Amino acid sequence: MTTYDVVVVGGRVAGASTALLLARAGVRVAVVERTAPGRDTVSTHALMRAGVLQLTKWGILDSVVAAGTPPVRHTTFSYPDGEQTQVSIRAGHGVEALFAPRRTLLDRLLLDAAADAGADVISRATVLGLERDAGRRIRGVTAQSTPGSSYRLEADLTVGADGLRSVVAQQVGAPVVRQGRSASAVLYRYVRGLGTTGYEWVYGRRAGAGLIPTNDGETCVFASTTPAVMRRLRRLGSEETYLHLLEESRPGLAARIRGGTGWSRMRGWRGTPGHVRRPFGPGWALVGDAAYYKDPITAHGITDALRDAELLADAAVVTLGGGPDAGSALPAYQETRDRLSRQLWDVTEEVATYAWDADRARTLLRAVSASMSDEVDHLAGLPRAAPPELAGSALARPDNQAVRR
Repeated sequence: MTTYDVVVVGGRVAGASTALLLARAGVRVAVVERTAPGRDTVSTHALMRAGVLQLTKWGILDSVVAAGTPPVRHTTFSYPDGEQTQVSIRAGHGVEALFAPRRTLLDRLLLDAAADAGADVISRATVLGLERDAGRRIRGVTAQSTPGSSYRLEADLTVGADGLRSVVAQQVGAPVVRQGRSASAVLYRYVRGLGTTGYEWVYGRRAGAGLIPTNDGETCVFASTTPAVMRRLRRLGSEETYLHLLEESRPGLAARIRGGTGWSRMRGWRGTPGHVRRPFGPGWALVGDAAYYKDPITAHGITDALRDAELLADAAVVTLGGGPDAGSALPAYQETRDRLSRQLWDVTEEVATYAWDADRARTLLRAVSASMSDEVDHLAGLPRAAPPELAGSALARPDNQAVRR
């Protein structure tokens, strides 16, 4: 058995970021990730201003840029009445452009940074269950790296960053405090040769689309609608459905995508309603999609994960320190998360109905912009350095060394 202050289950954006910030604060932390580092996953890639702000503050953005991720300096909105509006990305809070890195790049950079900060990164490992003490408090996990062998990782705090179907959330019975009703079903692929230089968000007739420039000269092109419409259209086949939804989003868009030079294989997402869970309890906490998931139509998922990782890491340091604020830190994490996300949740729920007309789409997108501004203001006000060291505590151990298995 190995003992840590924190075990993080899941090493994607939310989990890797949480581990990175904890390790930099002197916390002895392990990350258990079931896949190989840098493996691809379903994603829209787009970072909003708050996400870029955090990657800049953490010293990660330079590596994102060095890997050839193109800067996004403008966004184009297309509406059902045919109007198109282009908005420039104004510099602010140290952010001069947006970025949409492939997850094969971003996840690996964050996980490597966590290991460099002293986190133990355990890849290709499956969490079999949670450990509890006599009082039923969570005390770590049982994991398995090879069939037939298991080991225990003991921790004062176990963080579930293991996605929508979180094992941690299920086993602790984390209550859902808000349940969504709307959902988007999505088809997407990567297309070369489109010359896309900015984000393009398209709102059409019961369908939406997005063009997101990412690494290696590729553009992530998605088409979306409600799950019911998608199921009906899929009888035509994936390719015809994809092209049909692109054309429903904006006439001529399908032909533009056909003109690209090289298409990747199609990927899809059936759609599932969002949820907000209570993100903490005795010995456990949740972050990322395990705690808070909303429909991807507003392309804010990665930014949410980065935001909540920082909020949770700060709360965990206070909790583990055992000072006078220890008991209120995790409830404050939930309160801040909910305050910063409530408006965008409500707007996303309505956008994901696909019942907009042109005027309503414009109103909704103004609300999206306003909610993002509040988020940026809050995150910009957080300390730029790691949380203060807690001298003499378990968090100041000098033996944090990166371990890879």
